[in-house]
Amino acid sequence: MKRIAMMLAGAASVLAGPALAQSRPSVGAEIATDEVRRGLSWSDGRPALSADVTTDVAGFDLSGRVVTTRDSRRHAGADAVADLEVGRGFDLGGLSLRGSVIGHLFAGSAIKADYYELGGTGSYTLGPVTLDAGAKYAPDQSAIGGDNLYLFANASGAIIGTPLTANAGIGRSSGSTDDPVRAGRLRPTGDYTDWRLGLSYGLSKVTLSVDYIATNIDDRPMSSPLADPDHVGDRFVARARIAF
Repeated sequence: MKRIAMMLAGAASVLAGPALAQSRPSVGAEIATDEVRRGLSWSDGRPALSADVTTDVAGFDLSGRVVTTRDSRRHAGADAVADLEVGRGFDLGGLSLRGSVIGHLFAGSAIKADYYELGGTGSYTLGPVTLDAGAKYAPDQSAIGGDNLYLFANASGAIIGTPLTANAGIGRSSGSTDDPVRAGRLRPTGDYTDWRLGLSYGLSKVTLSVDYIATNIDDRPMSSPLADPDHVGDRFVARARIAF
């Protein structure tokens, strides 16, 4: 927990410190039954705690999030990961575009696990529905055994007459492999598709949500010890988040 606190403090000081005179940072905390990304558990299938901070500086949005990964097998025993992101958005009529750079920094991993990604997203709002699609690309890095491309599309919208918001998403992970062991972190059996369906409920500063998450990862043997075959299947994930 000491390492987690240090990572959070570092992220907060880097992101929030220079921006206090320009933008007041928003801060939040969350508890989830599992930390699942792209259909894969990053917390060894166990509950995870996270904290995040977001601010704006000179037209750029900066964010940092620290989440417990619970001695994650996928990340060689990492206790936590800090996701640091710098992005910039542009509006073209009703279309919003955003580019970003994201760094994933791991604490407690037995290997050099850190890696980065480049992202691009386009979003469009049509009445109560918001649609977005984009890509995140991790160039060839030894930590992930090659490169990795994630293409995704999402939709969300308020359910009329209720306080609920429905959301759905689909993504496709692909890439090249230099080191099959480390490539198993992000692609346990090679290229795969993930999808999710969910509901969320917002009340003042608290948001509650539940998602059904699935992948098409099959029962092929996983040769990588980092593939974590026990935590790639279908699951429900519940979250509770509070904003400060």
